This record gives sequence, C-alpha cells and structure tokens, in this order.
Amino acid sequence: MLDNYFAILQDKKKPRFQENKHKLNKKIDEAFQILKNCELCERKCHVDRTNGKKGFCQLTNEMIVSSYFDHLGEEPFLVPSFTVFFWSCTFQCQFCQNWDISQRIKKGIVIDEKKLASIIDQHAYCKNVNFVGGDPVPQLPFILKTLTYVKANIPVVWNSNFYMSKKSMNLLKGIVDVYLSDFKYGNNKCAERLSKVSNYFSIIKRNHLLAFKDSELVIRHLVMPNHIECCSKPILRFIEENFKDKVIVNIMDQYRPEYKAKNYSDINRFVTDKEFKTVVNFAEKLNLKFIT
Repeated sequence: MLDNYFAILQDKKKPRFQENKHKLNKKIDEAFQILKNCELCERKCHVDRTNGKKGFCQLTNEMIVSSYFDHLGEEPFLVPSFTVFFWSCTFQCQFCQNWDISQRIKKGIVIDEKKLASIIDQHAYCKNVNFVGGDPVPQLPFILKTLTYVKANIPVVWNSNFYMSKKSMNLLKGIVDVYLSDFKYGNNKCAERLSKVSNYFSIIKRNHLLAFKDSELVIRHLVMPNHIECCSKPILRFIEENFKDKVIVNIMDQYRPEYKAKNYSDINRFVTDKEFKTVVNFAEKLNLKFIT
C-alpha cells in the first residue's frame, strides 16, 4: 500500500513531469478545451470560462490560490506536505471550516503556472505537493500546465471532494500519485441539504472506483453528529465491499459547527465520544485499514 508513492520519494532526481511533457501537453490541450464549455466538475455549468463567463465556482481563465505552505497537519505518511490551497469550491457545505476560501469571502491570489511551479520546486524537500482548497477541480487545466514546469520529482496528492466529472478523472489518470478524498455523505439527501449538491453518492462512488484503479487511495471521512447511520456506516460498507483493506481510511473527529451549521439542528453541535466510537467500532468490525 502506497508503494508507488514511497518509491518516488526514494528517487527524487528523476524529472518525471519533464520526461512526460508530450503526454501532459495533450492532457492540457484537452483540459483547456473543456474550459470553453466547462464540465470539469459534475455540476457541468457549460459556460465558456475562457471568455470570462462564470459558472457555479465563479472562476474564469485564471488560476487563483488562497495560500501555500508546508503542512504538518496531514496524515503522518504525507507530512511535511507542500500544500496549495486553491480558491473557490464546487460545494456549498453549510458547515465548511474553510468557508472564507470555499465560498469566496476572502480574496484569492492570481498566480501563473511558471511561478507556482517555481514555488513547488523550492519546496521539493517536502514529501509531496498537495493540491487542495476549496477544491482543486475547477482549476485542473492550470494545475496540469503548472506540472509541465515542475523540475522536481515530487509526488502529487489530489486532495478533493471527489465531485469530478469523468472527463476530469481521465485527465488526472497517470498524473496523481495519491488520491486523498473527502467522502462526506452516504446518501444523496444529506448531500443535497448540507452541501447543495445533486446525485452525490453515485458520483463519489464512481470516482473512488476509478481512482483506486489509477493510483493510491486514501479516504477521509469526517464523522458528523447524527449522521452515523445515514452517512458513516454506508460509506464504510462501500469501502469494505470494494476495497477491503487495500486503502487507508482516516476516520476524523474534527467536526465543529462552523459557518451556517447553527441553522441545522442535526449538525449544530460537536460529535460525541460515543458517536465517534460507534464509527470506529464499525470500521473494526469490517476489518478496514484505518487511522484516527
């Protein structure tokens, strides 16, 4: 598990993105064509972002980041992780802890691909470059182009809500070393109510199956109050049925009622020890490989 990821860490001298420029450039051309009729995420707004039109994410034809730094708070095998927080998101999570970034309250920083690549190279002593947000999906074309300028052989972590379209999944194939997913809900109803997103469960399941075939997969699940039976358990069952112990699951107890959570009676409090232990015990029962 994570063998390919660790192998890259042992061979940082090999300029992998430079060697695969032709293949990467074909992906970039395709990605920018998608931008003209955008369907990078499953909202599929179909706006021409190259002409300044804006869909749900409110992004056009510029790469916008919120911050970047050496992150020491990720999973132990990923740290230190050079983490790039991208501005904006494809969700409207009513409990978002990074709501100032995801909901575009805080102003972002426009950056070009060569500059970001240079910054990544300067931080190549980290174990990986970690693309997160908000969510990185709407800025996929710019991220791919950035990688053509990266000289370091640094593993790529794709840290996402996993609401990518099939076209985006195809673009990511062969590029990502570790998919780090945020698997929130075990059904569509909770996703629609709390993140304002449609057809969640089938899309997220599909993308996990595709990611598993492509690369290493680490699945995060944030345990939420009152969502054990409807969300936590169905997610863990899906993981057991499809991946068994071949993926790492991070069961997280960091939920706190941020942003608009106070308006929802089911999530306007912290998770109890009993709730969290129930999820952990269920993961043990399923013989999953997990961390907390």
